[in-house]
Amino acid sequence: MGMVTLREILKDTREKHYAVGGFNMNSYEDSEGMIMGAARKRSPIIIMTSMACVRYVGLKALVGMIRGMADTYNIPVCLHLDHATDLDLIKACVGAGFTSVMIDASKKPFEENIAITKSVVEFAHTYGCSVEAELGKLGGREENVEVADADKAYTNPEDVPQFVEETGIDALAVAIGTAHGFYKAEPKIDFPRLEAITKITDCPLVLHGGTGVPEADFRRCVQMGMSKINVGTQLKKDYTDALKKAVHELPDSEYDPRPFMRPVKEACAQAIMAKIDIFGSEGMA
Repeated sequence: MGMVTLREILKDTREKHYAVGGFNMNSYEDSEGMIMGAARKRSPIIIMTSMACVRYVGLKALVGMIRGMADTYNIPVCLHLDHATDLDLIKACVGAGFTSVMIDASKKPFEENIAITKSVVEFAHTYGCSVEAELGKLGGREENVEVADADKAYTNPEDVPQFVEETGIDALAVAIGTAHGFYKAEPKIDFPRLEAITKITDCPLVLHGGTGVPEADFRRCVQMGMSKINVGTQLKKDYTDALKKAVHELPDSEYDPRPFMRPVKEACAQAIMAKIDIFGSEGMA
C-alpha cells in the first residue's frame, strides 16, 4: 500500500464500476482527516493539491507529510498536482515524489494542448509518475485558472482518441457540464456526451467540479464509466465550518490549538466517507 500512481489507483475502476475520489488538501489537518476517513472505509484515495497549496505548504514538506500518512494508514494514496499550468512546478513536483500531475493546457488550441501534454507525459513517465490532462473547458474557478461561462466548451468525443493516443496520458478530464466552486443552480450533466466518450476510449475519465453535484448524478456517472471524481470547494467549507464552530464552542481560556483542530480532521474524515459511499470505492483498497 502507501503511495501509488494515478494509473495504478484507477486501473480497475471502470471494470468494477466505482470511482476514486480526488480531494483537494490545504493543510496537515484536512490531509490526515481525508486519509483517515478513507482508511476507515478501506478505500483508495487521491490527495490533490493546487499550485498555490504547494507553494504555501512547501514542496518537500508536503510530499513527506502525505507519504508518511499513506504509510501510517496503509491504504493506496495518490498524491496529485491539480490543474497545473506551470511546467517548472510540474517538473519540481514530479522530481520531489508526486505520483501524479495534471497538465492543464485546455485553454490552448487542440494541437498545442497535445504538444504540451505530450512533453509533460514524456518527462513524468521517466519518473514513474502518472499524468492527467484536460480536453474541453470547465466553467468556474480553480485557484488562478478561470473560465467564463460564455467561453465554456464541452469535450468533443471525436477529439478524444487522437488526444489520448498522441499524448500517452493516464487519465482524461472531460467537460460535460460541471464547474468549479459552488453552483448557483443545479448542474446539468451531458450524459449522452459522457456515454459517447466512454464508448470511444478506454482511458480513465475524470469529473472535475464535484462540489454540489447531486448524488444520483454522481452514481450515474460512475456506472457509466467515470473513474475519478474531484471535490475541493466543499472540503474547504467543511474545514472552516468545523474550525468556526470549535472557536465558538470552546472556552476563552483554551489556548492549546489541538482541540480546535481535531474537529477539522473529523469533519474532513466524515466528508470523505460520505463521498466514498457514493463513489462505490469502499473496500477497494
